[in-house]
Amino acid sequence: MNNHNIFMSRAIELSENNVKNGGGPFGAVIVKEGKIVAEGFNQVTQNNDPTAHAEVTAIRNAASHLSTYDLSGCVIYTSCEPCPMCLGAIYWSGIREMYYGNTQKNAASIGFDDEFIYKEIDKPISERKLVTTQLMNEEALKAFRLWQDLEDKIEY
Repeated sequence: MNNHNIFMSRAIELSENNVKNGGGPFGAVIVKEGKIVAEGFNQVTQNNDPTAHAEVTAIRNAASHLSTYDLSGCVIYTSCEPCPMCLGAIYWSGIREMYYGNTQKNAASIGFDDEFIYKEIDKPISERKLVTTQLMNEEALKAFRLWQDLEDKIEY
């Protein structure tokens, strides 16, 4: 068994164990330099946290373990093709390599259908199902100006 299969097998094992313990069927591991540095599994219902997907949990654990928000150089193995939120988190984390087991279509077939989110993102704001109204733009820009002028900021 090659390393890719070993790491994917662990992500799948996490997903299966989570189902057996009352959670959702998703698991993920993050690997750096050939070693697992973090694991995660879906904890949405256990934590009452809609963002506690396996990939996000693994990213949080990896960032904590490695003491950095920049996970470039890491690889993520996830039991399922990520939802839009998790995919965004993977990109924001700096991870540039991903392997997945189940597809979006597999997930949709058991009730985890993210297609509507992908469709919503492509729509103009005024046509989305989420009622969205911009407020106090000038006031909000103050924080952006402060950031822009900050000389010792840590860019990410």
